[in-house]
Amino acid sequence: MGFDAIWISPIPHNAEPDYHGYGALDWERVNEHFGSSDELKSLISAAHSKDIWVMLDVVANHSTYYADPDFGNISPLNLPEYYHPKCDIDWSSQYSVEHCWLQGLTDLDQEHPYVRSYLKSWIKRVVSEYDFDGIRIDTIQEVPKDFWTEYAAAAGVFQMGEVYNTSAPYVGDYQKYVTALFNYPMFFNLHSVFGQGNSMYEIRVLYDQE
Repeated sequence: MGFDAIWISPIPHNAEPDYHGYGALDWERVNEHFGSSDELKSLISAAHSKDIWVMLDVVANHSTYYADPDFGNISPLNLPEYYHPKCDIDWSSQYSVEHCWLQGLTDLDQEHPYVRSYLKSWIKRVVSEYDFDGIRIDTIQEVPKDFWTEYAAAAGVFQMGEVYNTSAPYVGDYQKYVTALFNYPMFFNLHSVFGQGNSMYEIRVLYDQE
Protein backbone atom coordinates (compact mmCIF):
# COMPACT_ATOMS: atom_id res chain seq x y z
CA MET A 1 0.00 0.00 0.00
CA GLY A 2 3.03 2.28 0.08
CA PHE A 3 3.24 3.21 3.76
CA ASP A 4 6.43 2.65 5.72
CA ALA A 5 5.26 2.87 9.35
CA ILE A 6 2.33 1.71 11.48
CA TRP A 7 1.08 3.03 14.82
CA ILE A 8 -0.45 0.49 17.19
CA SER A 9 -2.59 0.91 20.32
CA PRO A 10 -1.23 0.71 23.89
CA ILE A 11 -0.38 -2.86 24.87
CA PRO A 12 -0.92 -3.17 28.68
CA HIS A 13 -3.77 -5.41 29.81
CA ASN A 14 -6.90 -3.35 30.48
CA ALA A 15 -9.95 -3.90 32.61
CA GLU A 16 -12.30 -5.81 30.30
CA PRO A 17 -14.50 -2.84 29.26
CA ASP A 18 -11.38 -0.85 28.29
CA TYR A 19 -10.27 -3.06 25.41
CA HIS A 20 -8.75 -0.03 23.62
CA GLY A 21 -5.60 0.14 25.76
CA TYR A 22 -5.94 3.52 27.47
CA GLY A 23 -6.88 2.13 30.89
CA ALA A 24 -3.99 -0.06 32.08
CA LEU A 25 -4.90 -2.61 34.74
CA ASP A 26 -1.77 -4.77 34.51
CA TRP A 27 1.21 -2.92 33.06
CA GLU A 28 3.28 -6.10 32.81
CA ARG A 29 0.77 -8.14 30.79
CA VAL A 30 0.07 -7.73 27.08
CA ASN A 31 -3.58 -7.05 26.30
CA GLU A 32 -4.93 -10.40 25.12
CA HIS A 33 -7.21 -8.66 22.61
CA PHE A 34 -4.04 -7.86 20.65
CA GLY A 35 -2.42 -11.29 21.00
CA SER A 36 0.44 -12.64 23.08
CA SER A 37 3.86 -11.16 23.77
CA ASP A 38 5.45 -13.55 21.27
CA GLU A 39 2.88 -12.69 18.62
CA LEU A 40 3.62 -8.99 19.10
CA LYS A 41 7.32 -9.66 18.62
CA SER A 42 6.54 -11.63 15.46
CA LEU A 43 4.42 -8.77 14.13
CA ILE A 44 7.20 -6.25 14.62
CA SER A 45 9.79 -8.59 13.14
CA ALA A 46 7.59 -9.13 10.08
CA ALA A 47 7.09 -5.37 9.69
CA HIS A 48 10.82 -4.75 9.93
CA SER A 49 11.48 -7.41 7.30
CA LYS A 50 9.40 -5.27 4.93
CA ASP A 51 11.13 -2.02 5.97
CA ILE A 52 8.08 -0.90 7.92
CA TRP A 53 8.61 0.87 11.25
CA VAL A 54 6.29 0.27 14.22
CA MET A 55 5.29 3.05 16.64
CA LEU A 56 3.69 2.17 19.98
CA ASP A 57 0.98 4.30 21.60
CA VAL A 58 1.88 4.83 25.27
CA VAL A 59 0.19 6.37 28.31
CA ALA A 60 2.02 7.71 31.36
CA ASN A 61 -0.69 9.98 32.75
CA HIS A 62 -3.20 7.48 34.10
CA SER A 63 -4.29 3.90 34.68
CA THR A 64 -7.75 2.34 34.48
CA TYR A 65 -11.24 3.63 35.33
CA TYR A 66 -11.85 0.38 37.13
CA ALA A 67 -9.67 0.69 40.21
CA ASP A 68 -11.06 -0.89 43.33
CA PRO A 69 -11.36 1.51 46.29
CA ASP A 70 -7.70 1.15 47.30
CA PHE A 71 -6.16 0.68 43.81
CA GLY A 72 -5.08 -2.82 44.83
CA ASN A 73 -6.19 -4.39 41.55
CA ILE A 74 -3.80 -2.28 39.43
CA SER A 75 -0.46 -4.04 38.94
CA PRO A 76 2.13 -2.98 39.94
CA LEU A 77 0.94 0.60 40.61
CA ASN A 78 -1.37 -0.58 43.35
CA LEU A 79 -1.15 1.96 46.18
CA PRO A 80 -3.20 5.15 46.77
CA GLU A 81 -0.06 7.25 47.15
CA TYR A 82 0.84 6.50 43.53
CA TYR A 83 -2.12 8.63 42.38
CA HIS A 84 -3.32 12.19 42.73
CA PRO A 85 -6.45 12.72 44.85
CA LYS A 86 -9.58 12.48 42.72
CA CYS A 87 -10.82 15.76 41.24
CA ASP A 88 -12.31 16.91 37.96
CA ILE A 89 -10.04 18.90 35.64
CA ASP A 90 -10.49 22.66 35.47
CA TRP A 91 -9.06 23.32 32.01
CA SER A 92 -8.37 26.96 32.87
CA SER A 93 -5.80 25.87 35.48
CA GLN A 94 -2.58 24.14 34.42
CA TYR A 95 -2.13 22.80 37.95
CA SER A 96 -5.55 21.17 37.70
CA VAL A 97 -4.78 19.81 34.23
CA GLU A 98 -1.67 18.10 35.63
CA HIS A 99 -3.12 16.92 38.97
CA CYS A 100 -6.77 16.00 38.39
CA TRP A 101 -8.41 13.02 36.73
CA LEU A 102 -9.26 12.92 33.02
CA GLN A 103 -12.78 11.52 32.58
CA GLY A 104 -12.50 9.49 35.77
CA LEU A 105 -9.19 7.80 34.89
CA THR A 106 -6.92 7.23 37.90
CA ASP A 107 -4.32 9.98 37.61
CA LEU A 108 -0.72 8.90 38.25
CA ASP A 109 1.55 11.08 40.39
CA GLN A 110 4.78 11.29 38.40
CA GLU A 111 6.41 13.17 41.29
CA HIS A 112 6.24 10.01 43.42
CA PRO A 113 9.72 8.40 43.16
CA TYR A 114 8.42 4.88 42.51
CA VAL A 115 5.90 5.97 39.88
CA ARG A 116 8.48 8.09 38.08
CA SER A 117 11.06 5.33 38.14
CA TYR A 118 8.63 2.62 37.11
CA LEU A 119 7.21 4.52 34.13
CA LYS A 120 10.71 5.26 32.82
CA SER A 121 11.96 1.72 33.32
CA TRP A 122 8.75 0.35 31.73
CA ILE A 123 9.14 2.36 28.52
CA LYS A 124 12.86 1.56 28.29
CA ARG A 125 12.21 -2.16 28.68
CA VAL A 126 9.22 -2.31 26.32
CA VAL A 127 10.99 -0.43 23.52
CA SER A 128 14.05 -2.67 23.89
CA GLU A 129 12.22 -5.98 24.31
CA TYR A 130 9.89 -5.55 21.35
CA ASP A 131 12.18 -3.39 19.18
CA PHE A 132 9.76 -0.52 18.65
CA ASP A 133 10.95 2.29 16.38
CA GLY A 134 9.02 5.11 18.02
CA ILE A 135 6.30 6.02 20.50
CA ARG A 136 3.19 8.16 20.35
CA ILE A 137 2.64 9.69 23.80
CA ASP A 138 -0.92 10.24 25.03
CA THR A 139 -2.09 13.18 27.21
CA ILE A 140 1.21 15.09 27.21
CA GLN A 141 -0.25 18.29 28.68
CA GLU A 142 -1.62 16.48 31.72
CA VAL A 143 1.83 15.60 33.08
CA PRO A 144 4.51 18.07 34.28
CA LYS A 145 6.89 18.92 31.45
CA ASP A 146 10.11 17.94 33.19
CA PHE A 147 8.92 14.33 33.38
CA TRP A 148 8.78 14.09 29.59
CA THR A 149 12.47 14.96 29.22
CA GLU A 150 13.35 11.94 31.37
CA TYR A 151 10.74 9.68 29.77
CA ALA A 152 11.90 10.53 26.25
CA ALA A 153 15.50 9.81 27.21
CA ALA A 154 14.48 6.46 28.70
CA ALA A 155 12.57 5.51 25.54
CA GLY A 156 15.54 6.37 23.33
CA VAL A 157 13.43 6.46 20.16
CA PHE A 158 11.37 9.00 18.18
CA GLN A 159 8.46 10.46 20.17
CA MET A 160 5.23 11.97 18.81
CA GLY A 161 3.26 13.82 21.50
CA GLU A 162 -0.45 14.60 21.86
CA VAL A 163 -1.19 18.06 23.27
CA TYR A 164 -4.89 18.52 22.56
CA ASN A 165 -5.20 22.31 22.58
CA THR A 166 -6.06 25.09 20.14
CA SER A 167 -3.25 27.47 21.18
CA ALA A 168 -0.10 27.33 19.05
CA PRO A 169 2.16 28.88 21.75
CA TYR A 170 0.79 26.50 24.39
CA VAL A 171 1.27 23.41 22.24
CA GLY A 172 4.56 24.54 20.78
CA ASP A 173 6.26 24.84 24.16
CA TYR A 174 6.02 21.08 24.63
CA GLN A 175 8.33 20.57 21.65
CA LYS A 176 11.18 21.34 24.05
CA TYR A 177 10.53 18.01 25.76
CA VAL A 178 9.69 15.48 23.01
CA THR A 179 10.78 14.95 19.42
CA ALA A 180 7.58 16.10 17.71
CA LEU A 181 3.91 16.99 18.27
CA PHE A 182 0.65 16.63 16.41
CA ASN A 183 -0.35 20.07 15.12
CA TYR A 184 -3.72 20.33 16.85
CA PRO A 185 -3.88 24.14 16.56
CA MET A 186 -3.74 23.79 12.77
CA PHE A 187 -6.29 20.95 12.87
CA PHE A 188 -8.80 23.10 14.74
CA ASN A 189 -7.97 26.08 12.52
CA LEU A 190 -8.57 24.17 9.28
CA HIS A 191 -11.80 22.74 10.66
CA SER A 192 -12.96 26.27 11.46
CA VAL A 193 -12.13 27.53 7.96
CA PHE A 194 -13.17 24.61 5.76
CA GLY A 195 -15.71 22.90 8.03
CA GLN A 196 -17.49 25.94 9.38
CA GLY A 197 -16.93 28.45 6.59
CA ASN A 198 -14.91 30.96 8.56
CA SER A 199 -12.38 33.38 7.04
CA MET A 200 -9.23 32.08 5.35
CA TYR A 201 -7.40 34.84 7.24
CA GLU A 202 -7.58 32.58 10.30
CA ILE A 203 -4.96 30.35 8.68
CA ARG A 204 -2.59 33.30 8.16
CA VAL A 205 -3.05 34.43 11.76
CA LEU A 206 -2.21 30.96 13.07
CA TYR A 207 0.74 30.60 10.69
CA ASP A 208 2.16 33.85 12.03
CA GLN A 209 1.82 32.53 15.59
CA GLU A 210 3.68 29.32 14.75
